[in-house]
This record gives sequence, structure tokens and C-alpha cells, in this order.
Amino acid sequence: RCPEAEAEAGSAQARAAQLTAPDQGSCCWTTAGDVKRHSHSIAGQTDRPTDRPAAASAPPPAHTVHRSFTYLRMTEFWLISAPGEKTCQQTWDKLNVTTSRSNNLSTNFKFAIPDLKVGTLDVLVGLSDELAKLDSFVEGVVKKVAQYMADVLEDSRDKVQENLLASGVDLVTYITRFQWDMAKYPIKQSLKNISEIITKQVSQIDNDLKARASAYNNLKGNLQNLERKNVGSLMTRSLADIVKKDDFILDSEYLTTLLVVVPKINYLEWEKTYETLADMVVPRSSKLISEDNDSGLYNVTLFRKAVDDFRLKARENKFIVRDFQYNEEELKADKEEMTRLSTDKKKQFGPLVRWLKVNFSEAFIAWIHVKALRVFVESVLRYGLPVNFQAMLLQPNKKMMKKLREVLNDLYKHLDSSAAAIIDAAMDIPGLSLSQQEYYPYVYYKIDCNLLEFK
Repeated sequence: RCPEAEAEAGSAQARAAQLTAPDQGSCCWTTAGDVKRHSHSIAGQTDRPTDRPAAASAPPPAHTVHRSFTYLRMTEFWLISAPGEKTCQQTWDKLNVTTSRSNNLSTNFKFAIPDLKVGTLDVLVGLSDELAKLDSFVEGVVKKVAQYMADVLEDSRDKVQENLLASGVDLVTYITRFQWDMAKYPIKQSLKNISEIITKQVSQIDNDLKARASAYNNLKGNLQNLERKNVGSLMTRSLADIVKKDDFILDSEYLTTLLVVVPKINYLEWEKTYETLADMVVPRSSKLISEDNDSGLYNVTLFRKAVDDFRLKARENKFIVRDFQYNEEELKADKEEMTRLSTDKKKQFGPLVRWLKVNFSEAFIAWIHVKALRVFVESVLRYGLPVNFQAMLLQPNKKMMKKLREVLNDLYKHLDSSAAAIIDAAMDIPGLSLSQQEYYPYVYYKIDCNLLEFK
């Protein structure tokens, strides 16, 4: 290349080194064959050069961990791969210069995929479909755990973000510094086995979430039902915490006490007429017990046989008799039940939040590993053997997404002319959009960090 091009590529490489940890595992073969010619077993053909610098292991700065909701909700990444040219570094440099240095279309990171076992063509083709389903399933579980975290934290939703971490760092840091977890997903296993490990792991998280959520929601619902009884107007709310034993005539064979809700504007009328609403009302037996914004609660004592007649006449005068029987044991039991439920909720809250935090991290990590598997499988199927591709993570400039697509199409349309033609048509003809399963000349998967839906 000319000196100017060398200098420009070198500058792009230096900038990339500042953005992300050194590459560890992107493939670097020098030739690529048509995978269709390799229907025989191609396991064991994944030996790759090992003279790579080790990825940086230093933790991210503390200030990168806590990001605002707005930042996370607007974060979208494009995980793509393109075949290696003379070297995979040249593929990386070319993308970086085109999208990042020249046009500021995106911030780019190398995405390290280790030496995975390729297997046979039949296995790869079948696995491609299985991984698409697994990707959707794991993403769903990740979002369910995140959403339930927000639901559980209730009034502390501003703290949700600091609990949605992956391996102790914020999601953007984890994605942009992704390193394969060799302990959880051993690369000596076949691709199918690794996908089965992830399926089993995430299915367990999903089942545990359902069980824990059901138990906590029942507890929370029962407590809310009891609390709801103690709020609202005197017409509908529970009166148990308002009245006292002294407000009633108890254990009398002939007398009983009623509770009546009287509109404030009718206080004077009540006090003048309550003794005459029915026969056998005890004179001067009514007193104001409590009141809210609109009404007051009065008691009144009368003979039991006059109750029905009193109710009818009271209703005609817009005085509402509440159905209430004073039972000290029942009232005490209700209060104890509310105390018990409140205590149980507090006891379960801490462990539940810790479980959600740990398992969100596990599910999110599994999800990004599924993305890595999909890139690897699709790249081998498209670009052939020996394995020779560079995986790259792009964080698009939100206002430049359409332009970035056009640039990527121009850069890689030689890989698949039919796909490029479809994209060109979609760009040229207003109203014509790509199908739901987006297809581009390069391998492409979106990672959308919009994990929460605010109610």
C-alpha cells in the first residue's frame, strides 16, 4: 500500500487499541473455501495461530459501572463478521477506517471468538436454526429477569440499573470487552454440546424465576389486598382500625349498634332526625367517630327488631348503614395477618433481589455467548473453510444508522450480490422494507440493550 494508506491504517489501529482490549480468538487463516465442498467431517481443522497478545484483564473504571436508564435504553450494537483478507487485521482496519475514522458512523470493537470445533456441514446447518431459536429464548429470559427486577424494586426503580450487571460490570462494558468463558462453556466440547449447556442453564433460570415470582407475587398481592381495605372513603374502606370497643353495645340480647356514613353537608340533618328514622332508637346514642374529606362515620344504638326499618329510612335520607360486626378476635387476627405478611415480604425481598442480580448476569452472559456461537456458525457456512473471518462489534451513531448500512453494503456487497441487490432496492424504493429476518452480504446480528419496558 502507499505510505498515506499505511499511515491511515496505522492510526485506525492505534485508535482501535484504545477502544477495546486486544483481540483474543478472532480467526486469522489466509484462505477461504466454499463450505459446500466440505460435506465430510471437518472437525479438527480449527487450529489457529496462538501468537496473539493476551486480552487485557484489568477491571473497568468504577465510573463506567453506573449508567443512566436513558443510556442503556438507547444502546444498540451490531455484531458482524467479514472474511479475512490477507489477514484478519486488514479486514478490521478496513472497516474501522471506513466507518469510524472517516465518517464517525460507529464506534467499533473487535469481538473475540475462540477456537471452536467446527464439526460437519450437516451439524452446522441444523445448528444454525437451533441457535436462532435459542437466541430468542435466552433474550426473552434476560428481559423477564430484568423486568421483574424493576417490578420488585418498586419505589427504588432508579436503582435497577446498578443491579443489572454482567460479571460485575455494566452491560456495555461487558459486551465491548467480551471474552469467552472457558470454564462455563469449554471449547473442547462440540458446538452442539455448548448450545445444550446454555439451553439447560437458561431453562433452569426461567423455571426458578417462575416459581420465585409466583411465591413473591402471591405474598405481595395478599398484603396489598389487606392494605387496600384500609384506604379509600368511609363508604368502602375497612372500619376495623377506626372503631373501638367502646363505640358499641356488645353482648346485649335486645340492643345493637350500627355504623352510618353521613355526608358532611348532612351532619345537622342527621343529628336532628336519626332518633326518629325508626321506632326504638336509643336517644342521644349517636356520636361522630371519624371523618374523611366527604363524610363522617356515626354510630347509633337501637333495638335489633328496628334495624331493617332504620336501614330503609336512612337510605332514603342519604345516610348509608355499613355492614359491620365488631369482633375483637377477628380484628386482632386481621392485624396479625397484615404484620406477618409485611414481615415475610421484607424477609423475602433481599434474597430475591440477590437472586435476580446473580441470575440476570448469568442469563445475559449466556445470551452474548449465543450471539458468538451464531456468528461463528454463520461465518463458517458463508465464508467456508479453513475458518477465516473477523468478528466485529459496532455501536452505531444513532443519527447515522441508515448511512452506516449503506457504507457496510458498499464495503461487503461483493460477498453476496443477490443480498446487496435487495438492499439497494430497499434504499431506492420508498416504502419497500426488508423482511423481518434481515439478511445482508455480511454476517449480522443485533444486540439490543433495551431490556426494560416502563409501565
